[in-house]
Amino acid sequence: MQINELPPEEVYTELNSSQNGLTSKDAEKRFESYGPNQIEEVKKKPVIFKFLANLYQLLALLLWAASALAFLSGTPQLGFAIIAVIIINAIFSFWQEYKAEQALEALKKILPSQAKVIRNGQKTEILAADLVPGDLLVLEEGDNISADARLVEANQMKVDSSTLTGESKPVRKVAHAKKSADKSLIGTPNIVFAGTSVSAGSGKAIIFATGQKTEFNQIASLTQEVSQETSPLQKELARVTRIIAVIAVLLGVTLFAVNLWVVKLPLQTAFIFAIGLTVANVPEGLLPTVTLALAASVQKMVRKNALIKRLSSVETLGSTNIICTDKTGTLTKNEMTVRKIWLPYEIIDVTGAGYSPEGEFLHKGKQIDHREIRELQLLMRSATFCNDSKLIEPADENKWKIIGDPTEAALLVAAKKSGFNWEEELTKTPRIIELPFDSQRKSMSSIHNDKGKQVAYVKGAPKKIIGLSNTISVDGEVKEFSEEFKNKIITKHDELAALGLRILAMAYRDLPTSYDNYRVDAVECDLTFLGMVAMQDPPRPEVKPAVDDCHRAGIRIIMITGDYGLTADAIAREVGIVSDEPCRIIKGKELNQMTDDEVKEVLVSGENVIFARAVPEHKMRIAGILEGMDEIVAMTGDGVNDAPALRKADIGVAMGITGTDVAKEASDMILTDDNFATIVAAIKEGRTIYENIRKFITYIFSHETAEIVPFVMMVLFRIPLPITVMQILAIDLGTDTVPALALGVGPSESDVMDRPPRAREERLLNFGVIFRGYIFLGIIEAALVMSGFFWILISSGWTWGQQLSFSDPVYLKATSMVFAGIVLAQMGNLLGCQTSRTSVFKVGLFKNKWILRGIAFSVAVLLAIIYIPPLQGIFQTAALGVYDWLYLITFVPIMFFADEVRKYFIRNE
Repeated sequence: MQINELPPEEVYTELNSSQNGLTSKDAEKRFESYGPNQIEEVKKKPVIFKFLANLYQLLALLLWAASALAFLSGTPQLGFAIIAVIIINAIFSFWQEYKAEQALEALKKILPSQAKVIRNGQKTEILAADLVPGDLLVLEEGDNISADARLVEANQMKVDSSTLTGESKPVRKVAHAKKSADKSLIGTPNIVFAGTSVSAGSGKAIIFATGQKTEFNQIASLTQEVSQETSPLQKELARVTRIIAVIAVLLGVTLFAVNLWVVKLPLQTAFIFAIGLTVANVPEGLLPTVTLALAASVQKMVRKNALIKRLSSVETLGSTNIICTDKTGTLTKNEMTVRKIWLPYEIIDVTGAGYSPEGEFLHKGKQIDHREIRELQLLMRSATFCNDSKLIEPADENKWKIIGDPTEAALLVAAKKSGFNWEEELTKTPRIIELPFDSQRKSMSSIHNDKGKQVAYVKGAPKKIIGLSNTISVDGEVKEFSEEFKNKIITKHDELAALGLRILAMAYRDLPTSYDNYRVDAVECDLTFLGMVAMQDPPRPEVKPAVDDCHRAGIRIIMITGDYGLTADAIAREVGIVSDEPCRIIKGKELNQMTDDEVKEVLVSGENVIFARAVPEHKMRIAGILEGMDEIVAMTGDGVNDAPALRKADIGVAMGITGTDVAKEASDMILTDDNFATIVAAIKEGRTIYENIRKFITYIFSHETAEIVPFVMMVLFRIPLPITVMQILAIDLGTDTVPALALGVGPSESDVMDRPPRAREERLLNFGVIFRGYIFLGIIEAALVMSGFFWILISSGWTWGQQLSFSDPVYLKATSMVFAGIVLAQMGNLLGCQTSRTSVFKVGLFKNKWILRGIAFSVAVLLAIIYIPPLQGIFQTAALGVYDWLYLITFVPIMFFADEVRKYFIRNE
């Protein structure tokens, strides 16, 4: 018989397992036999192909053409030099891209896939890679299934098998024996497979296949590597590259024509000058530096607890202008503590904090336990029986570790404080079936066998449970639950909610002994109301400053929560999302009755709004409406049903601690600390990286102007060429490489969160970047280096119109002055380009540790080319004197303070 045809109790025997799962010793032996639970890695593009790709990208093709022209013009040494540049640049680009790829691969290991299993009779979490055949999987809504397994228990369970079958609709699963129409088990309702996920309900399953033996591996091994989509930034960089290439070719062709037909230079000389101007316009390090800057930014975000899954998300973060956030765990600590328990006519205070065993139940100032009040005993049953979380006993920290939902864990902690031993009670009153929590109906039920009779224990949203109840337990007696009494309890509920407390209601129902109609609507009706539990989840202390940052940065925060409106409003006011002005609270039912235009009108109005008692479908709808308004939205989520909204939003943000596997897969960013402040920190980093790329472009543009102007002046004023092609190459791929990287990984400016979000349509290469780089800084730098050129010529007795040979000592010293002048001017430029608007003195002149490294590298390369004889011959340089250096050093403060003056006027305009 196949595994699917066996009844659940025989499956344990077939797979040498038990209801207590495997022992640790058995698991170790099986791991040695079966190996890790990992599928075969998809073949990646060979490394050599990745390297070769750098030899035929657009800018490289332009250099190949320049090299070919150099050979045609009879200057093979220049041709070989340009080829060397192409290869060096390819190596440089490949290494940076490789490092970036390695960094992203390392990120995948930060949040390894986990699985819940029963081992040694205890529920525990292990790495999915450590699963072995015979392990008893515990499956809950939102879990990814990490191995092929046979269900032995299923509670209203549905599985999304789209990754395996292509079927988009979740499939209902059962635990009883089921025959298959063919040998394939894929369509069998009592089998679950690796690569699928639980979309609803819960269950347990015994693993029969792991790793390469799974059905998912059979399919995955046939697939090829999926190409990554091109991000908006990559498209923008491709556009910039095309523009630069066109400019370089046009200028080169124009200079060639002018030199040949106007200046009447020899063909070979005209070719060399045209090649030089073309090469001067090619920013060889642009693409690899941007890639490395993005990867460095992603790694920096990881250190701040934000795991970015794709590089393109970094740039989108910088444009985000709306954050749609949940409340629990994101704005709050997600350390639920039961503070008050309301029973009919009684209030019980609960002391202690978090998941600590310290604390007690106080009734009228006196310590009590659950046995003293019948309703409290029944309420503790409902709170702990309707519960799938687990407490692991405190070790050194005097604090329980929890597995499962924090709210349910808080109920277990409260039960411990009251003296209620639910583990012992569950042995006497075993669970028959569970009706899992559902965000639509906002309740959960657990049906138990209590001495031969069936009892349904229910917990959920207070107003929902009150509405389902027709009786109430008062002083041990079940009484009619009148509308008047219901309204009094709702009033009390609102008073507690206004204090920022989260509230759950508890109830129960005695079912007939032979009852087997376990539909939700049949079980959750005619309930006996027991009371309410009020829990406190204090706001995270770092959230309020983060909210203040959002207000200053022009980022709107919209709270979308499944919690009660008054509770949400209290927390929103405490953290500063809502200030003293009125706030409109739109409940889920009201939202259902509103048209999209009406919702849009509320959002456009700019009034404070909170969406309460919202379900995941509401998040999806709101994200769609905001998208239609052309807003850039970051949406938080943690549940399986949040996945569509996370995909819909520009930035889907999943919770790393409480989030389901499905939500994490659907997201663009995972918060490893579930903290709202981390979102804001990521947005800040997103803004910073975009600005850093602009700073880098500004930096390279300014020296390109200084390299182009000498060629223009040579044509217009018939002077010797002030800089050689080899010297240009030494700057572009020598002295400027490390400083450019320094700007790419620089820190945030102090006012980066004082500016409005960047518009979606704003170009990377806009007029401001072009003006600052090519025109303002470029012209100043060109003027400085040309002054140095003429200073050497005139002081050496040169007269206007006099031509010098390329080997003339005066000419070699003059070009060396231009070469060194560009390098020194770029150092001042480097210091100034650290900020776009803020004064560098406010940020810190050398706060970025790479700045000093970049300067040291540039100085070392410069001195080597100026003073080492073999390099002097290659780059056509000559040694400079002390007075020459004193003149050149002034270029550093001139460039730096020129940009500081520009920033001053920008800040004060």
